[in-house]
Amino acid sequence: MSTNVPQNTDQEIDIFQLSKSIGGFFDRINRSIFRAIQFFIRNWIAILILAVAGIALGFYLDSNKKSFQNQVVVTPNFESVDYLYSKIDLIQSKIVAGDVDFLHQVFGNSNRVAIKRIEIKPVADVYKFVEDKEQNLELIKLMAEVGDVKKVLEDNVTSKNYTFHTITFTSNQEISEKDVVEPLLKFLNNSAYFDAAQKIGYKNLERQIAQNDTIISQIDQVLKGLSSTAKSDKVVYYNENLQLNDILKTKQKLILEQGKNKIRLISSDKTIKEINSTLNINENKVVNGNFKIWLPLFFIFIFVLVSMFGKFYHKQLALSQASQL
Repeated sequence: MSTNVPQNTDQEIDIFQLSKSIGGFFDRINRSIFRAIQFFIRNWIAILILAVAGIALGFYLDSNKKSFQNQVVVTPNFESVDYLYSKIDLIQSKIVAGDVDFLHQVFGNSNRVAIKRIEIKPVADVYKFVEDKEQNLELIKLMAEVGDVKKVLEDNVTSKNYTFHTITFTSNQEISEKDVVEPLLKFLNNSAYFDAAQKIGYKNLERQIAQNDTIISQIDQVLKGLSSTAKSDKVVYYNENLQLNDILKTKQKLILEQGKNKIRLISSDKTIKEINSTLNINENKVVNGNFKIWLPLFFIFIFVLVSMFGKFYHKQLALSQASQL
C-alpha cells in the first residue's frame, strides 16, 4: 500500500517538470522574436537601404536577363536521323566551348543573338511508327518482352526512328525565323552525300507515283471491260470471282499508297525538312523575372547573417579575455 505514494509523487514531479520545460520553450521563442524585432528596429535604415538597392538591381537584371525557348519540328529524310542528331550535338558542344567563330559560320550576322542551349528530342508517335512497317510492331513486341514498354519506346534505338523530331534552343532575346531558324536549317542541310541522296530519292518517289497512277488507270480499264462483259453476258454474281476481288484489293492498296507518297513528296524536297516552328516562348522559371523579389531578401539575409556572426565573435572574444584575467 505504501509503495504507491512515491510513484504518484514521481509522476507529479515529472508532469511538473514537463510543464515547466514547455513553458520555458515558449518563453525562449518569445524572447527570440522580441530580439529579432529589436534588431530590425535598430537597423531599419540599413535594411531599408539594402531593400531599395536589391529592388533596383533586381529590376535592372530582370530587364536585361531574359530567356526565350524556341522549338522547330523537323523530319529527317533518306535515313539522315543520326546525321541530324550529330549536327545538333556539334552545335551544343561549340556553344559550351564558346566557339564564337563556329557559331558565326552557322548563324551569320544573327550571331548577336546568344543561343545558350540547343538539343533535339523525338516526337513520340508509336502509331505512326508501326503504321507503315509491320516489322516495327514486331520489334516493339520483341523488345517489350525483355523490358518495360515505356523504356522501349523512349530508347534511342526506337525513338530515333520516329517521323518527327523537335529541335529546342534557348535564346536571350526574341528571334525571327529568318535570323536563326533559316540559317540553322541551311547548316543542317549542308551535306554533299545527303544532297545526292535527296535528289535520287525525290526522283524515285516521283516515278513511283507516276507508275502507280498508270497501274490504277490500267485497273480501271480492266474493271470497265469486265463490267461490259458482265452486262452483255448477263452475269449477276461476278463479285464471287476471286481474280476480280484481287484486282479491287490491289487498286485500293495503290490508292492508299498514292496518298502517302504524295504527302512524302511534300517533305522530301530537303534532307531535313521543317514542319513547324514555335518561337519566343518566354520561360517562366523561378529566377527569371523575379530578381527584384529575391535580391532584396538575399541582401537582408546576408546582413542578418553578418550581424549575428559579429555578435557571436565579440561575445566569444569577451569570454576569452575574461578567462585570461
